[in-house]
Amino acid sequence: MKKQFTIKKILFATLWVVIGAGSVVLLIASIGIKDAKHCKGIEINISGVDNNYFVDKNDILNSIKTSEKKNPVGKAIGSFNLKKMETELEKDIWVKDAELFFDNNEMLQVNVYEREPIARIFTTEGTTFYIDHELTMLPLSEKFSARIPVFTNFPSDKKVLSKADSSLLKDIKTVSLAIQKDSFRMAMIEQVDITPQRIFEMIPKIGNQLIVFGDAGYAEEKFTRLQLFYKEVMAKAGLSIYSQINVQYKNQVVAKRKDAADIASDAARTLELMKQIAERAQQEANDSLQVMQQDNIRNTVDSSLIQQSIQRDDNAESTNTSEKPKPQEDQKDQPVVNPVKPAVVKAIVKQDNKQLKKPEQLKKETEQPKAVMPKKNDYDPVP
Repeated sequence: MKKQFTIKKILFATLWVVIGAGSVVLLIASIGIKDAKHCKGIEINISGVDNNYFVDKNDILNSIKTSEKKNPVGKAIGSFNLKKMETELEKDIWVKDAELFFDNNEMLQVNVYEREPIARIFTTEGTTFYIDHELTMLPLSEKFSARIPVFTNFPSDKKVLSKADSSLLKDIKTVSLAIQKDSFRMAMIEQVDITPQRIFEMIPKIGNQLIVFGDAGYAEEKFTRLQLFYKEVMAKAGLSIYSQINVQYKNQVVAKRKDAADIASDAARTLELMKQIAERAQQEANDSLQVMQQDNIRNTVDSSLIQQSIQRDDNAESTNTSEKPKPQEDQKDQPVVNPVKPAVVKAIVKQDNKQLKKPEQLKKETEQPKAVMPKKNDYDPVP
């Protein structure tokens, strides 16, 4: 009995070995068959951002062609090094991740996940860059400029940041995402300045007041209070009443009215702006006058010619002398000028005066009898 059980066990194990070996053989054969086939085309899918601004399909296709050193369409599938191609694609700073594989239709599927910028930062040194959700520093792109919150006066432009600067970068991410969460905030905030104390001060797009935001703590609550203050107070009092709005304190909004110094500063800025506008208008007027003078110089006729023409006409009109005007010495060198003679002008004026009549004369000539009685017969006289 024991011996019989051992035989069954051996047969069962042998059967599984045969099945496994057959599966391996079939798998190898199928792989070999698939590798022998050729790539029929490439399908590229880009995700990670609603609109693909910084990476397009042409960039991905060119990178694949460069990696393969030729057009991959028509190439044997077994000759592709998909892992190397993924690595080459991920060298682009805007590509977060890349996955490549062949489907059952011999189509090369390329899935690319793009990085999404969430804030643009200007450093104190004057450099600028984007950051994404992973706080990766991204360079500016020639393809597109993202419409995202702008932060100024970041204290460092180094690629490797200190612990304090890294913490500040996290706060920038928090504030930026809070601004982008609401369309009112995006429309209201022009830029966010970072003070030496590493807190945030915001400059609105409308009005000249300063918004003291504080640190990134309770950012959502601060924006809610700020938005409520704008709708309930600023909408009624006006945008020029307050010089500062402070929301860094919990559960309150502290607004500072403009004093005489603030009003004088606003007036000085207004006068300076008006002065710049006046200077610009004067400059444009001077430029126009200079152009007109240059045109007049180019189109000026020699005044001696006009004087000679008048003298010639006066001599022709005079009845006290029978002398003819002397010919001009430089007639050959001068352009021909044919002015209208004064006598002709006088004749035209007189003829026009004859044709023109006074209103009373015109009225008498145009008056007609109101009605004319018809003749009773051919023998009646005409009235």
